[in-house]
Amino acid sequence: MSTVVVVAAVIVAPGGRVLAAQRAEPAALAGGWEFPGGKVDPGEDERTALVRECREELGVEIAVGERVGGDWALSAGYVMRVWLCSLISGVPEAKEHLALRWLGPGDYYDVDWLGADLPIMKTVENLLPR
Repeated sequence: MSTVVVVAAVIVAPGGRVLAAQRAEPAALAGGWEFPGGKVDPGEDERTALVRECREELGVEIAVGERVGGDWALSAGYVMRVWLCSLISGVPEAKEHLALRWLGPGDYYDVDWLGADLPIMKTVENLLPR
């Protein structure tokens, strides 16, 4: 069985703010908060997939920076790979999510993070300026 790679962008703005996205589907995850991203298509480079996903989901162009951690476990057969990113152009829009929210150092945990994304936020918090 092959592993499906999911990529996620921790889009960082001045002041250590990060962009969180509220899932619309599937029903089991709807309403939970995550870092935007999605599956890597067969033959696609992971960084290219991340840029594509942010363009499709948010309507923005990003610069992909440093990778955060190794492989983050998801459900059986899936792993998530995460990068710190910055906006190049555009204003994020919730094209496929219920809502978007910029979270700063004082409110990183004011949303109900999905189980897979919570440890990522805890790791990212230690990488960002306070």
